[in-house]
Amino acid sequence: MVNYGIIGCGMMGHEHLKNIKLLDGTNISAIFEPNSGMAQSALKLAPEASLVDNLEKLLEFPDLDCFVIASPNHCHLNQLFKISEIQKLPILVEKPLFTAVEDKELILNFIRDYKAPVWVAMEYRYMPPISSFLKNVETVTGGINMLTIREHRFPFLRKVGDWNRFNINSGGTFVEKCCHFFDLMRLITKSEPKRIMASAGQNVNHIDEVYNGKKSDILDNGYVIVDFENGVRAMLELCMFAEGSKYQEEIIALGHKGKLETKIPGPVRFWPQKLGDPPVPLLIKSPRHPMAPQITEVTVDPVLLEAGDHHGSTYYQHKRFLELVLGKIRKPDVTLEDGYKSVIMGMAAQESAKEGRAVEFD
Repeated sequence: MVNYGIIGCGMMGHEHLKNIKLLDGTNISAIFEPNSGMAQSALKLAPEASLVDNLEKLLEFPDLDCFVIASPNHCHLNQLFKISEIQKLPILVEKPLFTAVEDKELILNFIRDYKAPVWVAMEYRYMPPISSFLKNVETVTGGINMLTIREHRFPFLRKVGDWNRFNINSGGTFVEKCCHFFDLMRLITKSEPKRIMASAGQNVNHIDEVYNGKKSDILDNGYVIVDFENGVRAMLELCMFAEGSKYQEEIIALGHKGKLETKIPGPVRFWPQKLGDPPVPLLIKSPRHPMAPQITEVTVDPVLLEAGDHHGSTYYQHKRFLELVLGKIRKPDVTLEDGYKSVIMGMAAQESAKEGRAVEFD
């Protein structure tokens, strides 16, 4: 039996609990969640767990085999170092690894010094449509020349203490929301960025929101262009006032042989109920043409859809992490270096959008 210690049980922490419990041979041993409402809700999902009132008690809890960090973004770095002072167990830590540029040397030191494996939770890699895309993209395109990732979604959700309304807590929208996509860009292109250019703004969401006298400052839309060392160009298009879109994410790759698209439906449960039923895009059928695109539908187990908002990817990620804890695989699929680089790309995009210039990587 693999015993988990859970650090943070907000919305994403609840999704982790649900998916861990779908795996055989797992046990939620201890939970640290300072918000009483979230803590009690987590215990309903994992009644076998012990609730502890501080991180130190969780780290000293007997017979733990691994940790899952699902706390607010700005807590991740300190909690990683706290663990390293007491334990040397495998960790699955939510993205982003850190939120401030000045902390990048600290995380590099942690990468060098922590001896147990650390897996950064980039669950978008494991979405079944994206997994299918990754398997087929080189064959279809004949080698990628251009890559576009589009996310049209609902605004940032409410989080405990409204921490995600401020760049200082989240790292900024291009770090908080988009490090997933920068991770995918590196994975798909098999290359590293050399230049990032971004244009972005806060035009619709949270403009009039004030918390403890401070105005929300997070971006809600933007474009990011990335030039990679191998010559591939990639673009991210983000809009966070596009609720009701049939597809939340779209990934498009083009090469000299062909074009591959993958489209991922958005969760309808975040559509504002006061607006009635969510809109349904119209499908206009046209006569079949001999050169018409080939379309493949990727299905997801309804049990996995019920366990979270990421199309089963959190389950597949935890299945692989469990194999790591059990010693069946030797290295995380998503390393600390991967997590670090995704944050650095997001920070470069934030800087480019703010200063109106391209940011170069040395």
